[in-house]
Amino acid sequence: MEEKELLSLIGRFDIVGTPVGVERCHSGHINKTYIVTAVDVEGTQRRYILQRINSYVFPKPQELMHNIRIVTDFLRRKIAAEGGDPDRETLTPIPCGRELLTADREGGFWRVYAYVAGTRSYDTAQTPEMLENAGFAFGKFQQRLSNFPAEELFETLPFFHDTVKRFGDFRQAVMEDKAGRAASVREEIAFVTDRAALCSSVTDRIADGSIPLRVTHNDTKLNNVLIDAETGRAVCVVDLDTVMPGSVLYDFGDGIRFGASSAAEDETDPDRVYLRLDLFEAFTRGFLSGCNDALTDAELSALPIGAQVITFETGMRFLTDYLNGDVYFSVDREGHNLDRARTQFRLVLDMEEKLERMKEIVSRCRRREFRKD
Repeated sequence: MEEKELLSLIGRFDIVGTPVGVERCHSGHINKTYIVTAVDVEGTQRRYILQRINSYVFPKPQELMHNIRIVTDFLRRKIAAEGGDPDRETLTPIPCGRELLTADREGGFWRVYAYVAGTRSYDTAQTPEMLENAGFAFGKFQQRLSNFPAEELFETLPFFHDTVKRFGDFRQAVMEDKAGRAASVREEIAFVTDRAALCSSVTDRIADGSIPLRVTHNDTKLNNVLIDAETGRAVCVVDLDTVMPGSVLYDFGDGIRFGASSAAEDETDPDRVYLRLDLFEAFTRGFLSGCNDALTDAELSALPIGAQVITFETGMRFLTDYLNGDVYFSVDREGHNLDRARTQFRLVLDMEEKLERMKEIVSRCRRREFRKD
């Protein structure tokens, strides 16, 4: 889409000033994102995030924005009551009249957020302290939403972290082989098939009631936390599209999967991929501190399993999309989803070898938080 059309779209929203410039932001796998600069009559510049929602992934954008509206309103009240800055510590959706969406000529839906100045996001942790801060932000997010009325939320992605269903989707993708790629990834297919029992490790706990359902973020990658450019402290949790009922095991696990890996999510050399235990401990320490006493003993004990399951599930999803012809995740090169899948599977292998050490670290961090209280 041309810049003129993008400026016209954002002009429908209740922004301050006249939009004058657009730049494409290439982070994220799902939505198309742009940074728009606007200038008011006094010459003051403000920046906004303009996003086109991926309707293939989110076919009901009105329900998605309903969730975001009530969650951010709730968080703003919580943050204000704590003496914080709601404009900086949570997302601020910009209205378009009485709605939070507008449609383009092709029927695509667009939204706008205020840009949080003085922050940036990172795809990999520069230091253990950075990951600890991010872990604290996600833990605090969990703690703040611990009494949110979950029944008010739509399930924007039904069965999103239902690993058993994801395995069924994978098996169907293998059987249909829409892109004609199955024969070239037999080793990866076998890796998933051999670990079928792992799929129910969390869902069984939810079903028998030993793990509670909570309002969770469901996409706790490091780059979904904005970091203050000067202090290095975590400021704001972003990308609230998948906030809905789920398990804290998945939120913790996804933070580990993404943040404690030795390599990027799409590393092309699997031999460079392993679980960094120093980063695992840093995220765990921050996450438990942010959660405070919100988690049950059963949840705390199962956190390492959550990391293993979500890493396996994510690799399985990347492989499924590769088999289906790359229709879900954005790709930048041939075999991009396959590289992502192989990276996740190598990380799963390393987690299998380090599982007992992961449990020891969680136990140590639990004792530390208990002593703090």
